[in-house]
Amino acid sequence: MNPNPQAAAAAADAPPRSHPRAFEPVTLVLTIVLSVLGALIGIVLITTLGVSPNTAVIGALVAMLIGRVPVGVLTRMRSKHRQNLVQSAISGSTFAAANSLLTPIAVPFALGRNDLVWPMLGGAVIGLAVDSWVLYRVFDSTLLPATGSWPAGIAAAETIKAGDTGGRKAAILGVGAVVGFVGALFKLPTGAAGVGFLGNIWALAMFGVGLTVGQYAPDFGYDLGGNHVPHGLMIGAGLVALTQALLLMRTRKGAGAEPGERADVVPGADGGPDADGGRTVHAPQLRRGLLEGMGLFLCGAVVVAVAGGVVGGLSLPALVGWVLLAGVAAIVHQLIVGLAAMHSGWFPAFAVTLIFLIIGLVLHIPTVPLALLVGYTASTGPAFADLGYDFKAGWLLRRDAAPWRPFELEGRRQQYLAQLVGFGVALVVVAVAWKAFFSDGKVPPVAEVYVTTIKTGLEPGTMTTMLLWAIPGALVQLIGGPSRQMGVLLATGLLVATPQAGWMVLGALAVRQLYTVWRRRGIADPRAREESDEQAENDLSLVGAGLVAGSSLNDVGQLTKAL
Repeated sequence: MNPNPQAAAAAADAPPRSHPRAFEPVTLVLTIVLSVLGALIGIVLITTLGVSPNTAVIGALVAMLIGRVPVGVLTRMRSKHRQNLVQSAISGSTFAAANSLLTPIAVPFALGRNDLVWPMLGGAVIGLAVDSWVLYRVFDSTLLPATGSWPAGIAAAETIKAGDTGGRKAAILGVGAVVGFVGALFKLPTGAAGVGFLGNIWALAMFGVGLTVGQYAPDFGYDLGGNHVPHGLMIGAGLVALTQALLLMRTRKGAGAEPGERADVVPGADGGPDADGGRTVHAPQLRRGLLEGMGLFLCGAVVVAVAGGVVGGLSLPALVGWVLLAGVAAIVHQLIVGLAAMHSGWFPAFAVTLIFLIIGLVLHIPTVPLALLVGYTASTGPAFADLGYDFKAGWLLRRDAAPWRPFELEGRRQQYLAQLVGFGVALVVVAVAWKAFFSDGKVPPVAEVYVTTIKTGLEPGTMTTMLLWAIPGALVQLIGGPSRQMGVLLATGLLVATPQAGWMVLGALAVRQLYTVWRRRGIADPRAREESDEQAENDLSLVGAGLVAGSSLNDVGQLTKAL
């Protein structure tokens, strides 16, 4: 007997007693199909336009549309949690295929060493797997909190909620999405404006300053990138950020807790996401996650060294040094990329990889080991950041669950499993398609830049210049502290230097402040002012999420141009 579609839809809308599973037949089939689409979009755009779009909103929209089909089990997709699983998978497959798998194997190919493509693919798979595992272990810690900005995650969550509830919030989000899409059509970085409405004002202000300076410095006759100024700033800021991360791993009583978070809360005790001690990952778990990641990255470096023939070309001390550098580069790369993505929605993966390439040149690492080092480093970071976006989306969608903690942890686990499906699909697509793309001359532009740099070497004094600029980068990061990441965000802005993006971010910050003050007018009671500020933040977060979602839709629409 066929089930009643209306009854099934009502059941789908009801609060679930347990989180939906990633391997439920309908969810799994839809996940695989959309992951193939995401992987193809990723490799086409990374090889033709040099960009990899966030396809999470596309996945959410497709899942919502399928859930509206009044046919038996398809109504299950009306569940916002199942939609979250699907959007996590397609987003993961896009970044995995484009950034974590195809770009690394393009490095030895562009170097003329086709025999190293498959060994490099094996190393990239390890990098991708460890990358996602570490984020799964440390998300919602003091280092990478769920309360962080993660702009693309907010956009995905608000899109799903708007489709689920409609009303005023849907209207605000929809208007923002239309503005974001139309602005992007006219080459305006509306996603940057959306980011300006989300997250820490200090971090975003430094990001906006970096974007603006990076855009206009050439007009005054100074090439920041050519003089490696942003790279030097990132080295200094990154070293301080790494030290701050290590300090957050302390386990002494009271250490590592954020303001307002009780250090005596027992991990696993239930409490809402806004309650004291609401973190799901505490200092001991953060420490274990990062140490496990470091160990696994080192093991992956050994595999790359053996499979890529590095073992036979280096002395034992040089080989040990190469493995240590590769392991450190992988975990530092993922952390810097993740922190930048959390606060700004951009991740400077290319630039941070280039820093380690320059370090390798300074150390006179031979060409082939250096190319493998670069490929292995490049395989980490983007998937780490993307999984953070997706976990943020899930965290927002699960906030009102009761009991909250077990539902949140199980939902995060199911998201991780869904992303693993997306990663597996991406691996199959890349393994099948890379030869056809590369033979047709479609190689990711960043890989060609890496190889050109390896072949041409460094100009005299490059490392000295970078170390000098590392000093102000370290100071800015130190002043801002780990919660603001001001040094990392300043360097990120200088590195990406997207035209007009700085004005978009700074303008959004100005609107944000003015709107908050305007809503406060005539309110004297402190509690009422606080409620007004909160409502202002909620309204502007919806606008920002809409702008990011609209910009992401336009990015995916670039596929027609690429084809």
